[in-house]
Amino acid sequence: MVVGTRSRTDDVFHALADPTRRDILRRAGVDASSVSRLADAYPMSFAAVQKHVAVLERAGLVTKDRRGREQLVHTAPEALADARRALDDLEEVWRGRVERMSEVLADDRSEETHDRGGSA
Repeated sequence: MVVGTRSRTDDVFHALADPTRRDILRRAGVDASSVSRLADAYPMSFAAVQKHVAVLERAGLVTKDRRGREQLVHTAPEALADARRALDDLEEVWRGRVERMSEVLADDRSEETHDRGGSA
């Protein structure tokens, strides 16, 4: 069952799920890179790279701007903030579950020790 509607965080995770898109983000770096320069690095068509860039753009991970005949790709790392918060929230939930499980196991061990007359 899917809860709610698709969010920007969902789009970020979807975009980052593909190794080519993660590599495009690495290659684009802080300075703008043209889509054609990025496309030169991959054994796929220019159109395929454009589609990957479009997914990154929809997720807010990159922006594009046109300079003459070139489309320049700029990374937008602030888009990762929502995804990072979502991961931090999940980590907090799981850490709480692990801590509670540890407490339950410790209680069980202490009850077993008590039931055996105090010997371990």
